[in-house]
Parts: sequence; C-alpha cells; structure tokens
Amino acid sequence: MTETLDALLADRFGEPESQSADLRQDLPEDWRRIAARASCRSFKPERVDDAVLERLCALALCAPSKSDLQQRDIILVDDPILRQRLDALLTGGPLAQPWIAGAPHLLVFCGNNRRQRLIHGWRGRPFVNDHLDAFFNAAVDAGIALSAFVLAAESLGLGCCPISAIRNDAAKVSALLGLPDHVFPVAGLAVGWPQRQAPISPRLPLAATVHRNRYREVDLRGLIDAYDARRAGQRPYSSQRAVEIFGEADPYTWSEDKARQYAGPERQDFGAFVRAKGFNLD
Repeated sequence: MTETLDALLADRFGEPESQSADLRQDLPEDWRRIAARASCRSFKPERVDDAVLERLCALALCAPSKSDLQQRDIILVDDPILRQRLDALLTGGPLAQPWIAGAPHLLVFCGNNRRQRLIHGWRGRPFVNDHLDAFFNAAVDAGIALSAFVLAAESLGLGCCPISAIRNDAAKVSALLGLPDHVFPVAGLAVGWPQRQAPISPRLPLAATVHRNRYREVDLRGLIDAYDARRAGQRPYSSQRAVEIFGEADPYTWSEDKARQYAGPERQDFGAFVRAKGFNLD
C-alpha cells in the first residue's frame, strides 16, 4: 500500500488532505489498512484453516463488552447441509444476495442475553432489567465483536462482508442454528481469501457525521447532494432498484438508492421474532 493515510481518507470522505502538524508521520500501518478497507463479495474457493478461524473468533471476543456481560456468541457454520439451507434463505427471494453462496465460510454473530438470565436463576437474584436495554446491549455486544473479527481477519489478508440478510428470515435461521430463547442472530459474516481487490465505498463527509459537543445538521441537504455527485463519479451504481415502481432515475444517486431501499418493506416480522424469543421491548 503506497498511498498515505491522508490521501486514503481524502479519497474516502472527499475532503482535502490534512495538513495538520499534530500527527506524527510514523503512524501505525493498521491505520492505512483500515482507511483502505472494503467489503469483499468475491472469494477464491480455498478454505481458511480451522485453527485460523478459531483464533480470529478468540480475537473478536477480546473486544469491549458492555459491563463485561459478554453477551455475544459466534457460530461457525461448517456443516455442508446446514450451510446449504442457510444459503437457500440468503440467496433467494426479493432480497437475495447470490454472491453469499460463493463465500468459503459463513459465520453468524449472535446476541446472547440467555447466559445472564441463567446466572440470575443460579444465584437466586431477580432479573429486574427485563426491557429494551437487555436486547439492545446484547445486539451491540455482537456488533462490536463482529467489527473486531473483520479487522483481525483483514489484517491477515482475508476478505469479509457482514450480512444483515441473516435477519430476513430470523425465525428460520434461529431454528436451523438451534438458538434458544434470548439468543438471536445479529449478522452473518462471509469470510475467505479475496478473488480480487474490492473497491472502497466512499463515505459521507465528516462534516455530516462527526459532531463536537452537540448534534448539528448544518446544510445537511447540501452535504448529501455533494456526496451523491462525488460517489456517482467514483463508484456509480451498475443497476437501479425497483425500476418497475419508481422508474429510471438520471442521475441515480446514493440517496435515491437508499430512499428506494427503504420504500419497500423489510423484516416487518423481526419485532415479533424478538418478542417470541422472550424479550420485553418496552
């Protein structure tokens, strides 16, 4: 990797390279790697050694956890029949992602509030925090672990892509994985050796997403319009969503794509699934 950190971040966020003298010049190489990272959706067929995957899971679970509650689990799916059944759910239907079937490895990161509840029973202590925060803490714990896994795996040269579609059929996924009450899928993760270098996704400008002391929306519409134009120049969409409903847009931008994405129903049964898992979401 030859680009400087400032050049990579300028490319990612569409902002001038920093001229700050406050940063040392001998910054960690990991910073440049993170700035250049991209989600991988095209993999070589070679599998990753089991010992490597297990070590990556251990590293992921070194990540921070809310109050040391450790409410996250990782399921490595290596049974061929189970993998086929999960792939069938993920690669079919209106929200299908066919590339998932080509990933050598599929992991599922789960939130786990079950252990905490069991401990309360074993210790004879009341579980009084039976409300939305119990679900939220476990979900965030799983997301933090997933991010740590991705960073550790990519430092080894592996490619990764989180899969939110694992929640499209959460009840079926839960049944296939044997998840008990208060354990739920948060995201899948495709892992393998990259077939090719994936293009980066330009991000919204930091002026829209980094705040100091108080939240603000100064010229948010203008910032998003400028981002739309920059992203269309760097990484235009190869196809448009829901053309049969909304027609062809010219230009077709990031904000148009996201508006179309959430103009259709997704996971409307997820709240019912979470409640059926025993969570009180009040």
